[in-house]
Amino acid sequence: MIRKSALQIGAFALLAFIAWNGYLAVNHLKQTENLAALTLESSQIQADNAGVLKDLTEMETGQRGYLLTANPSYLHPYTDAKSRIDSDIADLRVRLANRTERERSLVSELESLAKSKQAEIERSITLRQQGYRHRAFMLVDSNEGMEYMDRARGLLSSLSEAETSNARFDREREASLRKALAETIVANLSLLVLTACLFGLIRHHGQVLKRETTQSKQKLAVRDLQLEKLTSALSNQARSKTCAIELNARLLLENCGGFLPRQGHEYAEQIKEASAQMEQLRQDLVGNPGSNSDGKAA
Repeated sequence: MIRKSALQIGAFALLAFIAWNGYLAVNHLKQTENLAALTLESSQIQADNAGVLKDLTEMETGQRGYLLTANPSYLHPYTDAKSRIDSDIADLRVRLANRTERERSLVSELESLAKSKQAEIERSITLRQQGYRHRAFMLVDSNEGMEYMDRARGLLSSLSEAETSNARFDREREASLRKALAETIVANLSLLVLTACLFGLIRHHGQVLKRETTQSKQKLAVRDLQLEKLTSALSNQARSKTCAIELNARLLLENCGGFLPRQGHEYAEQIKEASAQMEQLRQDLVGNPGSNSDGKAA
């Protein structure tokens, strides 16, 4: 009874550990997916920051090249970057939609600076195209464009630092994931140990049942032997009694049959016949085939 209760408790504990292990595995998978998504999003934001800075730098590079040479081919970097910068800033704004209000305000300020820088570049290019080379260089020497670029770099650096800070949070979440992984390993080891113990208990229970079955068979064999001896003894006693009754009835008929009345003779025959029937019944019960064709003992 105790072994059966132990097996039931072990089975329930095994199911509970399996459920717990499944929960930890699912939770670990979800945390891993979230971390991967956040890491990818942070990398894309950093790439957008670099893209905006590259656009501003190429616009300024095209401006300086054209102002120095008046060669329209130098405007190609400026033209390409000008066509990209609006979409790059828009992408950055979308990616920062779930970030803090400060980061979103930095994007708005960056967009305003980009427009101001673009306006400053276009004024200098227009002056150079109109032949006002000196006035165009004076506009560049005023450092207005440099201030725009420095402020834009500062804003982009602030956004990058904010993402680096988010990366620290990601590392904290990664530490949490490592903890979850450790819990999963502990749960799996516990599950393995519990399963081994349960199988060991089942094996022990089987061996005990086998021994008990063997002992029961031995006890039954002993009782069968005792019963067989008792049956044999009783059968022998019954045989001797029936043989004596039959013999006495035969002797009575043979020696005194002429002196017995007809009714006494009938009684003696009935006794003889009943004795033969009892002997036949005894042989049938004990399985003794030792009888002749007329039902008498051989």
